[in-house]
Amino acid sequence: MKNALIPGLIIGFLSGVWLFIMRLMHIPFNSPQVSPVEFVSVLIPIVGLYYGVKSYCYGEMQGKMNFLEGLIHSFKILIVAGIFVVFLGIVYINWIASTEKVSWYDFSGRIFAALLIGVLASLAVSLLVMTKGREAESNETND
Repeated sequence: MKNALIPGLIIGFLSGVWLFIMRLMHIPFNSPQVSPVEFVSVLIPIVGLYYGVKSYCYGEMQGKMNFLEGLIHSFKILIVAGIFVVFLGIVYINWIASTEKVSWYDFSGRIFAALLIGVLASLAVSLLVMTKGREAESNETND
């Protein structure tokens, strides 16, 4: 779990910073409409997961990782990031945006969307970074 801590904290921190960037840009957090600028935040978990899983694959796994190993490590990273983002969300809702009438309902909708994006990103990243399945394919074609 220690190798998922740093990428998870980075993703969580950048996602938390994104909350404050949205506030500075006067994008209403409690609006049911999603602003087009909010779609930029999708890049945070995708890029963070890619580099986190890739460093795990080539650092700890010596360049040999299958899809399931990558998926499990992605979920570890997402758990750390999710815990950190929820903590920052609590701070944001209770103390920073308390005058904007932002509710937990609004926040939970955004978090659920982030969870869905994280799961899809972890599937894609695990497919991109895995090496064990590709080695078996290349050995079969060389025979």
